[in-house]
Amino acid sequence: MTLLRSFKFVLIALVLAAVAGCATVGHDFPTHNVDQIRIGETTRADIQELFGEPWRTGIEDGKRTWTYGKYKWSAFGEAETTDLVVRFNQDGTVSSYVYNTTE
Repeated sequence: MTLLRSFKFVLIALVLAAVAGCATVGHDFPTHNVDQIRIGETTRADIQELFGEPWRTGIEDGKRTWTYGKYKWSAFGEAETTDLVVRFNQDGTVSSYVYNTTE
């Protein structure tokens, strides 16, 4: 009985360590739409329609930025990251964008 109890304890500890060793930030977004972005043409409304609500918003060099991303880290494997950062002109059209993924 003691051996079985010890085995259960070790098994539970391993499961908890595996769960604690993982972290996910952000949310999924439709990456297949990235090729539809056109600099100087695509608007903020278009981006929202293509990708949904941004995960983060901000300002870079005076330009509004929207970030879409999902970042998953694991203590037991490689990180999986995907992000899209879109910068907008004053008129609300896309100034530039960067898309990166480890997939």
